[in-house]
Amino acid sequence: MKDPPRYRDLPLDQSMPPRSAWGLWGKDDELGTLNLLGTEQVQRGMQSVRSHKVFSLNWKLEEPNPPFYGRGAIQHHPFPNEVGFDDCYDSFYPQSSTQWDALGHVEHPEYGFYNGRKREDMAAANGARNGMHNYARKGIVGRGVLLDVARYLASQGQPIDGSQRRDFTVADLEATRQAAGITYETGDILVIRSGWMNWYESADAQTRATLADDSINLLKTPGISGGEDMAEYLWDSHVAAVASDCPAVEAWPHELKVDSYLHFRLIPLLGMALGEMWYLEQLADECAKDRCYSFMLVSAPLNKFGGVGSPANVLAIK
Repeated sequence: MKDPPRYRDLPLDQSMPPRSAWGLWGKDDELGTLNLLGTEQVQRGMQSVRSHKVFSLNWKLEEPNPPFYGRGAIQHHPFPNEVGFDDCYDSFYPQSSTQWDALGHVEHPEYGFYNGRKREDMAAANGARNGMHNYARKGIVGRGVLLDVARYLASQGQPIDGSQRRDFTVADLEATRQAAGITYETGDILVIRSGWMNWYESADAQTRATLADDSINLLKTPGISGGEDMAEYLWDSHVAAVASDCPAVEAWPHELKVDSYLHFRLIPLLGMALGEMWYLEQLADECAKDRCYSFMLVSAPLNKFGGVGSPANVLAIK
């Protein structure tokens, strides 16, 4: 598969927003960087399988508990029928736990949604553009690579405090990559361990309640930095997607400003798939044990027409 142009060469069409990938895969494209996943990437993922161990990267649907960012807690209702039980869910927020963000999740304050879509384009009657059904119908399969930034920084005498904001720089990611012996390949799915989830699972009930009460202001987490240099690094690494174990991929909190909030660059301008709150602890332990940080990654998002987000339903096979 041909590599996309470098970040500094974007946009290809000067009528498009600065540093955007609009039109790169066609004016009607709704997949963004997932276009980088083809048969070659599936094959590379399969070739990464050695021990045939399977790791679920899905957190419990009930976590975090209470949920963040004003989302409701899932309510599960099993009920008997003639042969056993059925069940249904109320207050099911697809982005409350392990998730993918659809390209319709975030709009740029000036330019709108990926590939020039407007808010009215999100309606089902108008085609539900940039919806999660596009990810679901393609399926997300390829080679995953783990950057265990938390473990690497701890080895350098810089342990991560999951209760505090810590911005991982491009230099941090590169040092972790080199220490792990990883070489990026076009279409890799980059998975970044911040160590936040390990901290959260040990937090007491009062701490959890406080964070949920005002997640915008009180929640503090490690994650990648929000500057343009990070967007350039990720794009020029030719990754198909980026996921992490923290709530926003990037460090939190952030002022929702174009020059510092990475979501505004990655989703609406570059069309990059983002995954959040992935459970990475067991996978990271295994990678540290066998010193192999690549694996096959398979994800099947919900095939919901016009969905804004979805549980990731993601597995790693080593």
